[in-house]
Amino acid sequence: MTTSAFFCRLDHEAVLAVRGPEAAKFLQGQLTCNLNYLSATASSLGARCTPKGRMTSSFRILPETDGYLLALDGELRDSQLADLKKYIVFSKATIADESADWQRFGLGQCEALPAELAALLPEENDAIRAHEHLLAIRLPGARAELWTRAAQADELQQQLRSLLSEGSLNDWRLAQIRAGIGQVVGATRELFIPQMINLQAVGGVSFKKGCYTGQEIVARMQYLGKLKRRLYHLSLTGPAPAAGSELFSPVHSSSVGEVVIAADAGNGQCELLAVLQEDAVNDGRIHLASLEGPALQLLKLPYTLNADQEIQR
Repeated sequence: MTTSAFFCRLDHEAVLAVRGPEAAKFLQGQLTCNLNYLSATASSLGARCTPKGRMTSSFRILPETDGYLLALDGELRDSQLADLKKYIVFSKATIADESADWQRFGLGQCEALPAELAALLPEENDAIRAHEHLLAIRLPGARAELWTRAAQADELQQQLRSLLSEGSLNDWRLAQIRAGIGQVVGATRELFIPQMINLQAVGGVSFKKGCYTGQEIVARMQYLGKLKRRLYHLSLTGPAPAAGSELFSPVHSSSVGEVVIAADAGNGQCELLAVLQEDAVNDGRIHLASLEGPALQLLKLPYTLNADQEIQR
């Protein structure tokens, strides 16, 4: 585990590109986030949903030249390409896998970055600062991403190695967990509606943008529904469980939730984000894999939920 500023390659995610004169119009009808809020200096989290409001993917999206780039879990690349291709034929836009064209690096513990790297980053979360051959994005939780074209990747990696220690993907995931940012992966596809992973609390859902696939269910849950399952931060003694692993509580005879993302935290501990039923959380007795499995302890998320504020976006 690294305790200082670090970098790592973000090779676990794919990059899809939607380009063309109607790229924005097409995506506006597909995604939970509002593309009108995006610009050369602003990115966003977001998701795609089924008509029943279940997320088929979550991602970070940013504008780039004649379209938009979406970074999402690599296991979802093929399914998302296939889904989007079915609908994009009716628009003046194209979709392609541009994973090989881009290299992305994550920066962790950004408060300790050397000055020459800190100067590259914008000050606000989700903001973008463009440099020659480089896009720098500030993220919640003292994190950042650097995007560069594949042709400049080796040069950037050498620069990072000269200034920082190289961390692991586990280090990056741990920082993401501590920032309270959930993510849909292959094992959790179509398990959650956006509010279950607090996506609306971190700017990934717009309730003013109008219609998109799944919008009716997502809006109804925000305005009328009583959400009984949502995201929590927990710790556990033992190795990090896989995404999708079930959690149990004696208050129910069946599973009360699933692991969203987990990472080893050192000293035999791990931390994770999980979607859990509220009554099980209130009871406090939560176990991994079975009622006899290891016990989990609740930790605090770095943000609070505010429904009135969320619907202003």
